[in-house]
Amino acid sequence: MEETPIHKTELKKACINCGAELKYKPGTTSITCEYCGHKEEISLATSKFEELELYPYLESMGDQKNSEEISMLHCKNCGANQHVEENYKSLHCVYCSMPLILEDARKEDWILPGAVLPFQIDQSASFTIFKKWVNGLWWAPNKLKKASLDPQFTKGLYLPYWTFDAQLAASYTGQRGEYYYETQTYRDSDGNRKSRQVRKTRWYPASGHVSGFVDDTLIKASKQRAGRVPSKIARWDLKKLQPFNSGFLSGFVTEKYTIPLKDGHTKSRETAKQIATSWAAGDIGGDTQRVTSIDMKLAEETFKHILLPVYVSSYRYNGKEYNFFVNGETGALSGKRPYSFWKIFFAILAGLIIIGVIVVFAQGAG
Repeated sequence: MEETPIHKTELKKACINCGAELKYKPGTTSITCEYCGHKEEISLATSKFEELELYPYLESMGDQKNSEEISMLHCKNCGANQHVEENYKSLHCVYCSMPLILEDARKEDWILPGAVLPFQIDQSASFTIFKKWVNGLWWAPNKLKKASLDPQFTKGLYLPYWTFDAQLAASYTGQRGEYYYETQTYRDSDGNRKSRQVRKTRWYPASGHVSGFVDDTLIKASKQRAGRVPSKIARWDLKKLQPFNSGFLSGFVTEKYTIPLKDGHTKSRETAKQIATSWAAGDIGGDTQRVTSIDMKLAEETFKHILLPVYVSSYRYNGKEYNFFVNGETGALSGKRPYSFWKIFFAILAGLIIIGVIVVFAQGAG
């Protein structure tokens, strides 16, 4: 019987001392045993991560040297697709906390990540940030306060993104605006005659050509019904990207992309057109600009599938799901919080009672 090959994205490193699974330690280049403390260095590639030619992938997503199978768990509640490097006995969705059935795991093809930005802060630091934020919230339900005391509610997640590079060239037509000022007289509310300077614009036709390299256009590669990462924290330093190594995934959940490469590319072209328009406006000069048409061409297009780190805390209150996110590199936090109706109600009631007592004392004193 032929032995089933083990893909390198699914290799689990065992501790040579006690056999337990080694997990990635955020902020380092090592994997560590939580039981005996044994540590091993992740072998980092000496070369830069590979930029993949875009169009061969768009034309055929079949057997590619950079495509592999990965074991995925699909959340039936919110739609997130999640991969876990380690053997969990039980697992809950990082977004909605619904149980995931391990027997439902299935193999899916995916484009192997070209790069990963490893977690720079560990779960303990992320949990401290989340706890401090929750403790500062007014009118937060007590259950949320209790949830912030349990680290199991904070999970590390690698988010999938597409990045696109291209040589951009564009021809444009537009107008250059130059300001000038005219003196205008008017009467104020008292009927006094006054003057003021009013800015106006003279417009001149403009046209030209701009070109340059568009580097690492970042496009979100996943979407689901819940748990969208706020743009406030979705900023990472891509200079810290490392060539992909599954060791960085140990101990964390990895979300699979659900936005196809083709759709990501379409979105990146929209971003590229915005960049071309900005370049054209700069080329026009003057005090203000109008770009009326732009003919853009992209060449030498490449892409990467990359993974970026975030911690997620999920909480259900009154039948509604709330997610809180901590950037796994910077520690920035964002999330929508619930309010306790009863806390607000009793606070208002207490305020009215205090006001009533003050009024009674004031009347008695009078």
